[in-house]
Amino acid sequence: MKINRISEIEKYTRQLEHVSLDRLCDVFKVSKNTIRRDISELAKKGVIKKVYGGITINQKNAVESREPFESREIKNQTEKKQIAKLASDLVDDDNVIFIDSGTTTKHMIPFLATKRNITIITSNIHAIIAAIPYPNLNIISTGGVVYRGTNSLTGNEVTTFLRNYNIEKAFLASTGVSLAKGVTNISPLESQIKRYLIENSTTTALLVDHTKINVASLMTYGRLEDFNYFITDILPPNEYVDFFTANNISLLTP
Repeated sequence: MKINRISEIEKYTRQLEHVSLDRLCDVFKVSKNTIRRDISELAKKGVIKKVYGGITINQKNAVESREPFESREIKNQTEKKQIAKLASDLVDDDNVIFIDSGTTTKHMIPFLATKRNITIITSNIHAIIAAIPYPNLNIISTGGVVYRGTNSLTGNEVTTFLRNYNIEKAFLASTGVSLAKGVTNISPLESQIKRYLIENSTTTALLVDHTKINVASLMTYGRLEDFNYFITDILPPNEYVDFFTANNISLLTP
């Protein structure tokens, strides 16, 4: 029904904050003309704003519309910990690693407690706090401005800071991944940092649960083939498995 679809479009947009018309057509299996009529009704309600090629949450309602980090963090806890465990297994004693912002990457910390002398460079405030009890984990904070959407540190000074370090393994997060749009994120400042890490880390791993697959967010910060590892909680669709095989990307699942 039209009313239900419009409600679902609103809910979907609130989750991603920014979404393209093509993505809405694909998700809701309707024509672009139908989507345009639906979003016109949402625009009249003041929920969304039309932008070139898509829609975005009305910034006047941004505080109310953005799902808080804390509520995102408690979703899919088991799956996120499984992904974090697989990622931590890639870390060797004495490694210098980067842990990205996000609700999955922070769960790596307890699993790293068994390692010896790990240096963690991170912009993830929750990861910094979680690592305090473990003396074997050397924590280096990037500094920067707090982005409350992910409780992480951002800003141009972060990439300037990172140039001082040789990062062996970067563990990155994403708002969504797709074969067409690649690896995406909603924050331009975070995307800049992630892009730098892809280009300047020896090994890169992408940590995403199954809800992020076939989702495209505001900005593409990397290609799937830029990553050495793709770590998720269940086997992704066959087209992804084939893509990973063709591009020599290691797929890790529990």
